[in-house]
Amino acid sequence: MDEDTLSCLMLTFVEGLGCRGAHRLMAALGSPRAVIEASPGTLSRLGLPDGVARSLSSKQARQRAETELYNCQKHQVTVLTFRDTHYPAMLKEIFDPPIVLFASGDLSCLALPSISMVGSRKATAYGLNTAEKIACDLTERGLLVTSGLARGIDTASHRGALRGKGQTVAVLGSGLDIIYPRENRHLARQIRANGCILSEFPLGSPPLPQNFPMRNRIISGISLATCLVEANRSSGSLITARLALDQGREVLAVPGNITSKTSYGPNLWIKQGAKLVQDWRDIVEELPPFVQERLQDPTGPPPTEKLTENERKVLESLSADQAILIDHLLESTRLTSSELLCTLSELELKDRIRQLPGKAFLKRL
Repeated sequence: MDEDTLSCLMLTFVEGLGCRGAHRLMAALGSPRAVIEASPGTLSRLGLPDGVARSLSSKQARQRAETELYNCQKHQVTVLTFRDTHYPAMLKEIFDPPIVLFASGDLSCLALPSISMVGSRKATAYGLNTAEKIACDLTERGLLVTSGLARGIDTASHRGALRGKGQTVAVLGSGLDIIYPRENRHLARQIRANGCILSEFPLGSPPLPQNFPMRNRIISGISLATCLVEANRSSGSLITARLALDQGREVLAVPGNITSKTSYGPNLWIKQGAKLVQDWRDIVEELPPFVQERLQDPTGPPPTEKLTENERKVLESLSADQAILIDHLLESTRLTSSELLCTLSELELKDRIRQLPGKAFLKRL
């Protein structure tokens, strides 16, 4: 059993210590194992309260860490300690990086330059389409897209990254065995196969409200830049943007309609100096030169697909900004119900449109 990993887990589980306290002790004593094995007197001289010091060396703390390590191995979850080579390098630079990360998937993707994309859970069709398109374009060029697996912009960003045949990281506010929201369980499986899922919370941890502001510092901390797509006044994604700024990272924003509540956050950030994003190029321009030099060129323009007359009619009637109900499509295209349904199915197969709840359709960017 890896004693350093076990020691890091014990430091994580001890109440009253926290990330900053654990890092301070490790800096003073040299290693997590040295902290666990230190005498109460030594810990007391370093300013640790007696109760916390006793908890560090208790049998209960070790048993809990051993149980967690066993459960992680059982669920094929890797425990990444702060000293592990796969631990994201940029995350180590923030003020309070987690002592351990629980990870599932391809850990090598954590070495890729990352862009975090965040925004409203109640996103508009415009926001969803824009986030998916930008994420797709970024991953096609070899960048990693990081988000939080939440509804709305997070989901669209992950889907876009997968559509670009690239890799994406989802940072959870729960244990890795509890996917939230539940409807994203299939998406989580896709991310594990084409990227990685991370959490600082042990297995079995429920998605408590207080967990999400904590996980936001990881989303921004992993990344070179954070792109805000849509956010109302109370959106948690505004916390991520502020954290990114505090961490010395770039903050960018996609502008929105001034009459839309979800445009409040990005428009405010742009007014305060964040770079306005129209496409992937605006993000790449803010990255360090050594990252720009490593970017890949997608292999030529996408092949042009032949469209039938009915498919052209439907595409001309659809918008990339607002979903159109099937009843309106029947009226505007003047196709029969069977013709329209068949045409919509073909366009979905060609990845030219997407269907939203309520039999509404959106043209892909």
